[in-house]
Amino acid sequence: MNYIEVSIQVESDFSEILMAELGNIDYESFVETDDGLLAYIQEELFSEVSLLEVVEKYRELTEITSGWKLMERRNWNEEWENSYAPIEVGRDIRIRAVFHDPDPSFTYDLLIQPKMSFGTGHHETTWLVMNEQLSLPHQDVAVMDVGCGTGILAVLAHKLGATDLLGFDIDEWAVENSMENFAMNGLPADSEVIKGTIKDVSPERMFGGILANINRNILLAEIPAYVSHLKPGGWLVTSGFYEHDRPDIESCGLANGLKVLRTQSRNQWATVVFEKI
Repeated sequence: MNYIEVSIQVESDFSEILMAELGNIDYESFVETDDGLLAYIQEELFSEVSLLEVVEKYRELTEITSGWKLMERRNWNEEWENSYAPIEVGRDIRIRAVFHDPDPSFTYDLLIQPKMSFGTGHHETTWLVMNEQLSLPHQDVAVMDVGCGTGILAVLAHKLGATDLLGFDIDEWAVENSMENFAMNGLPADSEVIKGTIKDVSPERMFGGILANINRNILLAEIPAYVSHLKPGGWLVTSGFYEHDRPDIESCGLANGLKVLRTQSRNQWATVVFEKI
């Protein structure tokens, strides 16, 4: 699966709002640069018309230009691997590539083979979810990782004691990468990664914990489905959205039989932790 890289030249004050706008039309990841913003979207989801509509909204407010190019997977991987640096979540979690030395001062040492898949730990929302996982019950709990990317959240769940792990993603490369990362981190052989969406999960399969680091629109559409797979008293961690979207996520959860346990934000990104009543 190839990705489109969109470059936007704009004043830094407009970067956050543009990330929110693009996130609502399926852009998955962003990098702030000295002269603006880089945004990434799957090739088949890209629409130049939709991009220009977003850009035009701000043309009267500031000087803004945009362009885009196709990024082939091979070139992206080389860049990604060369630039990957270990990620730390407090003093508990360290995510490192196979070519980094371990640091025994951390409680949880997570190995990753950085590839095309998003969710390597560098994004604020991945940090937020992992930080929440540290305070949630995992021991002998069945856990599902929605849109698993690299599978790093499921890897941490395993290290925290979870069993019966399932991850899924629509990107075949993410599925492949998750399976590699599962193996490197010693997850049980029955840990599963499938290509698909929540619709491809057996209706009978139930979980004590669900990790959903996706985006606002998918969460609002799929929270009812997540709840149908969640055991009473089970927890659901949602992230992948901005602080200003938090009320919508909370309302959706409350309308589907969940209660809010807590919320957290980091650099304008947010997470909401629910419990099934």
